[in-house]
Amino acid sequence: MLTHELLSQYWKVLCLFFLPIGGGVPGGVMLAKNYHIGWPMMMVIYFISDLILAVIFEPIMHWLFRVGKNIPAIAQTGKMMKELTLKTIESYGQHLGPLALIIFTFSADPMSGRAATSVAGYGFITGWTLTIIGDMLYFSLIMVSTLWLNNILGDNGGWTTGIVLVLMLVIPMIIKKFRSKNPQA
Repeated sequence: MLTHELLSQYWKVLCLFFLPIGGGVPGGVMLAKNYHIGWPMMMVIYFISDLILAVIFEPIMHWLFRVGKNIPAIAQTGKMMKELTLKTIESYGQHLGPLALIIFTFSADPMSGRAATSVAGYGFITGWTLTIIGDMLYFSLIMVSTLWLNNILGDNGGWTTGIVLVLMLVIPMIIKKFRSKNPQA
């Protein structure tokens, strides 16, 4: 039975998962752990955050596309964003099939993932399905890493969240630097 207290705890975790950058995921995982929320429910809560994002982001994206046609600054920004998205995803292959788009979202973020699925011609349901699959895979990796590190450190979550946050920011930069020095890698 869902009590008011339990719903309040779920809501607090969901709010942390909504943070677009940084400590939202590891912070939400640690808060959920402190509330004794198991990993399956953490995944459900994160999935709900993705569904809410889809319902909010999609109309905004379409509105910007529509408005952008009539406002030169927005049209130019939209054109630039589309070109940047195409340039970014071209390293994933010529044909942007489902797997490439899932991998792209895993390595980017849900909004970029949805923009890429839109550019690739996928509609709302298929586009968000691919985007959410990639984002859920990313969440799973961060959740497992956070819980594993917290088990090792045994702290209240502060060090764990900080370390995971730093690794989330530093590892992609290291990979990018390594790839730029070794194009065959």
